[in-house]
Amino acid sequence: MATYDFVFSSLGLDDWCSGGKSDAPMSMAQLLSKTKGEETTETSIWELPFPSMDALNKACPAFPQSRELTKGLEEGFLSIKDSLSVVLDPITQPLSWALDSTLYAMLSTPWWIVIPILLAVVFVVSKSWKLVSFVAISFVTLAFIDYYEYAMQTLAIIFVCAFLCVLLGVPIGIAMSRSNMMQRLTIPILDMLQTLPPFVYLIPLIFLFSVTESKLYGIAIILYAIVPVIRLTNLGIRLVDKDVIEAADAFGMTPKQKLFKVQIPLALPNIMAGVNQTIMMSLAMVVIASLVSAPGLGVLVLRGIRNLELGVGLVAGLGIVILAVILDRVTKASLARINAAQKQ
Repeated sequence: MATYDFVFSSLGLDDWCSGGKSDAPMSMAQLLSKTKGEETTETSIWELPFPSMDALNKACPAFPQSRELTKGLEEGFLSIKDSLSVVLDPITQPLSWALDSTLYAMLSTPWWIVIPILLAVVFVVSKSWKLVSFVAISFVTLAFIDYYEYAMQTLAIIFVCAFLCVLLGVPIGIAMSRSNMMQRLTIPILDMLQTLPPFVYLIPLIFLFSVTESKLYGIAIILYAIVPVIRLTNLGIRLVDKDVIEAADAFGMTPKQKLFKVQIPLALPNIMAGVNQTIMMSLAMVVIASLVSAPGLGVLVLRGIRNLELGVGLVAGLGIVILAVILDRVTKASLARINAAQKQ
């Protein structure tokens, strides 16, 4: 006799239960119990199990098991997979082209052109020879140990994904700052994206796209990294001094003029802080995305784990740390310049 037989008996569902049979696969515990010929005995109140789906299924085979729920979700997703692919493939294909073309450009261009260009960008952004020297030493070190190509692949992916995060995230943040309803609807989605484990992003995407397509890992990185730039854009615009807004209204500025000439310039430090966090989160996700064919230093980290190659994994991890420091210092230097310009 099962623990919760009385529930279905009191409801008059004995006939329904006796004629029902679950389609869910048998668990290992059930299989072992059946093989050993164990019978269910009365349990004490101390050992009373929670009335979960599986516990109720033991009392009534017609009651669904938890495995039927997960199986139903999977079958439901697979039933709409083709329709989703028809809609999403054309929309996301430009992401594959952008990633593939950037990777090709970074790897096919000689190192003696790529590195000076990157150093020039760093100097234009930061105006710091000390930072340029640090970046130069870092790239030379990575190239010296034959990790140059992997580092360039990682940078190419981050450039594309971080750019798209800013391109999509800033307008969403602006829309949230201008509408309380938009903010209330968007914040739960951002909370979900921010708390969802990184590996979970990959599960539905693997079913929707081929592992050989660049957009598979590109979408995962964008979904994971776009949250900070949206949040901080919204926060930055909302924190603009109301007296400044009133002064802009007094000068007769239109909402568009007020946004681009007052609110965005004053919110730029917060927006740049969001960009910094987005770049850091993109770098973190690039390593995980190596599980689904994303190139770069993450591949070497994964190789170190799979083959127990301690040195390869540690050196690749050090390379990722170097890239993280470079990107962090460059974005913070640009943020410092913006703050200094505003104070003047």
